[in-house]
Amino acid sequence: MKSWLKDPDVLKQIFRQNLPLALDLKKTIWRYANTIKEREKCDSIKIMNFCGTHEWTTTYYGLRNLLPPFLDLVAGPGCPVCVTPAYYVDVVIRLASKGVRIYTYGDSLRLRSVRSSYPSDLEEARANGGDVKVVYSFLDAAKDSRSYGKESVFLGIGFETTAPSYALAIKEGMVPENLKFLSTVRLTPPAMEYTIKFYQERGLLPIKGVIAPGHVSTITGAVEWEFLPREHSLPTVVAGFEPIDVLMAVAQILLMLKNNKAAIKIEYNRLVSWDGNTYAKGLIEEVFEKTNAAWRGIGFIPKSGLKLKGKFFKKYDALAHFGMPDLTPKEWEHDLPPKCRCGEVVVGIAKPTDCSLFMKDCSPTKPWGPCMVSFEGTCNVWARYGGGSPVPPEGHAGGG
Repeated sequence: MKSWLKDPDVLKQIFRQNLPLALDLKKTIWRYANTIKEREKCDSIKIMNFCGTHEWTTTYYGLRNLLPPFLDLVAGPGCPVCVTPAYYVDVVIRLASKGVRIYTYGDSLRLRSVRSSYPSDLEEARANGGDVKVVYSFLDAAKDSRSYGKESVFLGIGFETTAPSYALAIKEGMVPENLKFLSTVRLTPPAMEYTIKFYQERGLLPIKGVIAPGHVSTITGAVEWEFLPREHSLPTVVAGFEPIDVLMAVAQILLMLKNNKAAIKIEYNRLVSWDGNTYAKGLIEEVFEKTNAAWRGIGFIPKSGLKLKGKFFKKYDALAHFGMPDLTPKEWEHDLPPKCRCGEVVVGIAKPTDCSLFMKDCSPTKPWGPCMVSFEGTCNVWARYGGGSPVPPEGHAGGG
């Protein structure tokens, strides 16, 4: 076994331009993968990268071209904008039409409603006279709303990565009472659990390993992914976002598969610890409570969402304040626009190119489905790979 796979100090020294290490990893990946394929007589080895940024790295840098053709690296539901239910888009469009100021991140501006032909998204709502403002953070919205002084709503999209910033601002009284919070925050481990069972119940080619999200894990810690090897015998690696990080994660997963060993490894140990950020987790627990929540294109997943609790709910919850009901399983039936296959793309059973709309009626300049809207969406990544800047744009909701 190569020294860089067992020396934690080496794992801290990962750089994008380390060509010798990349070539060494490529050879190792091919050797391990071939050994597994021959031993198990399988046609494909499927590894899921949960985070949208991992998918961006994989696609932008052409990492799949380095892998064996039978090693299928698929994307999971790791884009918070992509899985934000259309119901909440309808809610903020209606509120904007009634004169309520809506604050949103730039990459959720074009999330489509499925019930309204016009305006069908917040961008069109703004063009139609609605008061919609793009912000870079919740604190920016709070500052602007305080000076504005009238009713306003922040569309709170994100995963565990952004939840602490929401919780801190609310707990510390940084948010004016005229600014309400519409929580669409989602928790990633329950979605991974759901995805595994989704494969099992439908007899699909099983996932053999998981690249767990690095950004999320800086908050949650690697401990949140321990259930994958313990309950599902899935080798799991919490990885960073450089190309070498992803290759390292693939190699580590294959090594565990080769040795018939399922464990969790922290490749991204320059930022991720076992227990994570206990202060940030405490903030989340104090301000929010877990709730059953819908994931666009997927369905309701138990205890996978966060909603304000107690005094914070009474003071800041947008739906309660405006007397609007929350999303129900019945409403979720109308979640995706016609012909859109984002529901299959976000669980890795379809690729963007499998969709008849891809780069025809659905493109980054005119997105139809939610996976094409965000920079972290798999369809958007696949549409743009090979072009554009390798630096992610500012003002996005923040995924894995």
